Amino acid sequence: MRQLTLDLVPDSPPTLDNFVAGSNAETVAALTEWLAGVRADTSFALYGESGCGRSHLLQASGFAYVDAALNPGLGGVVAAGELAIDNVDRLDTDGQVALFALFNQLKAAAGRLLTAAPQPPAHLALREDLRTRLGSGLIYRLQPLSDGEKIEALNALARERALRLPAEISNYLLRHVSRDMRTLAMLLLALDQYSLEQKRPLTLPLLRELLQQYAP
Repeated sequence: MRQLTLDLVPDSPPTLDNFVAGSNAETVAALTEWLAGVRADTSFALYGESGCGRSHLLQASGFAYVDAALNPGLGGVVAAGELAIDNVDRLDTDGQVALFALFNQLKAAAGRLLTAAPQPPAHLALREDLRTRLGSGLIYRLQPLSDGEKIEALNALARERALRLPAEISNYLLRHVSRDMRTLAMLLLALDQYSLEQKRPLTLPLLRELLQQYAP
């Protein structure tokens, strides 16, 4: 099965409530406390492999969100009190200089910086003074969900929408499409919508029909 195009698939904004924690309950709890001001550290660094939910949590934080993969020089970014920088490993030389300055400005103004990358700050190919700054705060790893946790999450999403999700649909999704939770959840929502449009129940043939329509 080729990669599904999701441009027309319904989505919902990332929130802490719709983040599937799985084995990351401790990390999510620590982040929630930090966001609520319970912990006074200037920075909070999340790291983990692609698809583990880093971007979801940064966007759910409510901080001003910047993706360094799209803006590696951090052009136009200011220390606005609460800043979330995604993919800090993608910063270019100018971006690293800018983030170092932003960190110092936020610290002086009692602001906060939330960052994310595939590796912890100490292992990133960044200038040493920036690595030291990012490594001085809270650092938590995000673990990818297991297949079982993904199926549990899909079942929970289905229950919220009063759907009966056959096990064969969940298993098929895990075998044939992108396995990150965002894509899986979006596909379930798309299947629900398609089922209503077609006035047919959720079945494996219906899912295959939907996937064929979106396949490039």
